[in-house]
Amino acid sequence: MAHIPDGVVSNEILIVSSVAAIAAISYGVRKLESDKIPQTAMMAAVFFISSLITFPVGPSSIHLLFNGLMGLMLGWAAVPAIFVALTLQLMFFGYGGLLSLGLNTFNMALPAIIVALTLRPLLLAKMNSAALSKPLSMSIGALAGAFSIALTTAMLSASLVLSGQEFAPMLNVLLATNVPLLIVESAVTAVIVSFLIRTSPQTFNPSFSR
Repeated sequence: MAHIPDGVVSNEILIVSSVAAIAAISYGVRKLESDKIPQTAMMAAVFFISSLITFPVGPSSIHLLFNGLMGLMLGWAAVPAIFVALTLQLMFFGYGGLLSLGLNTFNMALPAIIVALTLRPLLLAKMNSAALSKPLSMSIGALAGAFSIALTTAMLSASLVLSGQEFAPMLNVLLATNVPLLIVESAVTAVIVSFLIRTSPQTFNPSFSR
């Protein structure tokens, strides 16, 4: 359960997370360059579609998020992309809720922001210095995928527990379903990053030239 529905968490959590999400979205829009709009829209579509491909795990199911990949590819522009995708998921499939849209955006966008601030500069620096080997690119991709799922899970768990101790028993279910997701997302992101670096490095750095 990556999307928290309305009426679950406390009003205080909703307000704080919504204010943080609005600030992050506003900054992300300001950082969005016009030539990256098509790529941002494409990644929003990937994020949207990934929710439709689910895998059963025990009593629940999981789906890829790709918020770590979005942080690597888009930087701060990942935030408005995630917000648009979550809004469309809410409108078409009822995922999450209107009041919890800010919370869900923040829980999934913050990992993308941290990846953008930490791993993206490393990736670009290695690309520009021609020191980016395939194992290193895969390692950066794997770390981005694993970290984004781990932090999203932690933030989701914190949102529930801070709203009431009655949600504590759900943490075992979240952990049981999201550990396999972390492994799968890490592997898939590693492969995608390595492939794009070899075939289309401009995806990460428009000014890059071989």
